[in-house]
Amino acid sequence: MKTPGHHRPLTSRILNATVIVAALGYFVDIYDLILFGIVRGPSLRALGYDGQELVDKGLFLLNMQMAGMLLGGLLWGILGDMKGRISVLYGSIFLYSIANILNAMVVSIDQYALLRFLAGVGLAGELGAGITLVNETMTKEQRGYGTMVVVTFGALGAVVAAMIADNFQWQTSYYVGGALGLALLLLRIGTYESGMFRKVQEKGTGLSFLKLFASRDRLYKYFLCILIGIPIWFVIGILVILSPELSKVIGVRGEVQAGITILWCYIGLSAGDFASGMISQLIKSRKKVVLYYIIGCTGVILLYLYSRDVSLWYFYFLSFVLGFSAGYWALFVTMASEQFGTNIRSTVTTTVPNFVRGSVIPVTISYQYLAGKFNNVDGAAVVGMICMLIAFLSLLPLKDTYGKDLDYMETI
Repeated sequence: MKTPGHHRPLTSRILNATVIVAALGYFVDIYDLILFGIVRGPSLRALGYDGQELVDKGLFLLNMQMAGMLLGGLLWGILGDMKGRISVLYGSIFLYSIANILNAMVVSIDQYALLRFLAGVGLAGELGAGITLVNETMTKEQRGYGTMVVVTFGALGAVVAAMIADNFQWQTSYYVGGALGLALLLLRIGTYESGMFRKVQEKGTGLSFLKLFASRDRLYKYFLCILIGIPIWFVIGILVILSPELSKVIGVRGEVQAGITILWCYIGLSAGDFASGMISQLIKSRKKVVLYYIIGCTGVILLYLYSRDVSLWYFYFLSFVLGFSAGYWALFVTMASEQFGTNIRSTVTTTVPNFVRGSVIPVTISYQYLAGKFNNVDGAAVVGMICMLIAFLSLLPLKDTYGKDLDYMETI
């Protein structure tokens, strides 16, 4: 049976209000999420740190942000399944907008750590709620296009963050992020709740998220969904954010700036997400495309780390290719969302990407240990290959979810 609006052109069905607002939301999400990596140096120098402290304190603040995302993922995911997807969007946007503004006013590392933690809690709700809404309001044939648009456009938030940070003081970058969040909050007014969730809500299912833990097979599948995304944040959290330090071991001819590396990596991520989403729709498979990307990303990581005596622009080109090869975020989140029923879908879709982001904590700790034993590059290579192997083995047992009917509940 044809759905309402089936006669409309494909572009107008894909670029509906829900997709557009979700894409803008993810744009602001990525802007703030990656902003710290760009202003890490100048903001910490303003607090009196220098040398190795820029790495140590920087990783500490990054881990505080990711710890906030772990907590926020659970909080917003559960609330999304209990109170609705829209209420989560309002609360998360408001929290990270205010935290962003206050980040510009920090005068101590403790204040900075607290506000990065709160920003992380707020940021944790945006992507999961947005993707859940898109998946539940579009047809099973077209929702892949919708999530592709959301993540492809959203990744460009990092590009804008890099451009603003390059032209203004680091405090201004945080103020802009807060203002963008508050403007987005106004745009969210009038966004419609998912019809699938309203049907579940009418049945009064209560704490449905507990069903995630009621089945060993379901919990196993949930952890597999998390593990396939870990390489993406290894690339961002280690290879990209620490590119100034890694480039010295690689022997790049010129001074590598984290902001420019992030800019080129995220242009690559945006292009990679578009390509992976489009290929997935054309071959009608999520799983095969994620597999291709994991294999390709493994090779690019080794090329990135073991190139020697290269020019500055070649290094930035490698950063673009590295981002492209890791550009399966949209597919990874969509696969996780499609694996589970409506009554726990928000919990899954919100917590899975945030647990992946939170994996930066053990990844960075492992990197620091191995870098001390070997060197920065070899330590990163060992951690990276372990991440790739884990993702590869975790993908194999998962079922492909392309075209799956999502209008069902988990009952056991």
